[in-house]
Amino acid sequence: MTKLRHTHLDAFTFGTIAITLVVLLFVGSAITAIVVTGFQHLTEALFSNEVLFSLRMSVVTSIISTAICLALAMPTAYAITHVRLPGVRLAEVMMELTLSLPYILLGFALLIIFSSPFGKALKEAGFAVVFEPAGIVFAQLIVNLPFAIRMVRTAFGDVGHRVEFVAETLGANPFQVFRTIIVPLCRNALISTFVLTWARGVGEFGATLMLVGVTRMKTETLPGSVYLNISTSNNETAMATAMIMLLLSAAAMAAANVLSRRTRASGRRIGGRSAVKGEDA
Repeated sequence: MTKLRHTHLDAFTFGTIAITLVVLLFVGSAITAIVVTGFQHLTEALFSNEVLFSLRMSVVTSIISTAICLALAMPTAYAITHVRLPGVRLAEVMMELTLSLPYILLGFALLIIFSSPFGKALKEAGFAVVFEPAGIVFAQLIVNLPFAIRMVRTAFGDVGHRVEFVAETLGANPFQVFRTIIVPLCRNALISTFVLTWARGVGEFGATLMLVGVTRMKTETLPGSVYLNISTSNNETAMATAMIMLLLSAAAMAAANVLSRRTRASGRRIGGRSAVKGEDA
């Protein structure tokens, strides 16, 4: 459906445009500062073993944590929106509480957990978390999982129950409805959730700092590299590293937009007919 766009500039419309320009100026000035300062030293940073290590660490850990987030968020969101559960509202509140907590506090909570006898038993079994790269994944997970659940829950809740009801009357079981109706209709939202969660994982720092610290060439992520370089007054490398993070975010957003356009048409077709036809009711 085409959205109506006004061409007549009344006082209200002019006011919204003025505010939009102020917002763009505010956000754009921060981005411009990173680009102007970081671009000059980008080549030097890309040939730095330390920066490349932090880049690999951020990309790999955020991919792993994002995959785990979606694997946990999708069934959780389905249970919240489609299953009558006792205390479901309380569960929602508990999961969303972490969205308002400082990330460094969440990292400290994980530090307590993995420093307990339980965590020490895991370490003795060969699964060390504290001050280890595996802890980065857990730090990103505790920060991003509630965010991913909220986004997926909103998408699942917007799916028309009529389509699901028709599928069920044709003999589809809940898993078939989930696989052939809900997921295809929410594909764009799931893609957006993956990209945004991944981008948040790349930029996560507070919980990571508390749980694993920032050890050069061991637990050093891109934000950690920025922190270390600023601490040693190496502002040029810090801004160049920030420039790399900005480029990663831009590439991720561009890829998400392309994938969303490719799946939008197929999602609409599925929404207009019974997707379980092929399942043979």
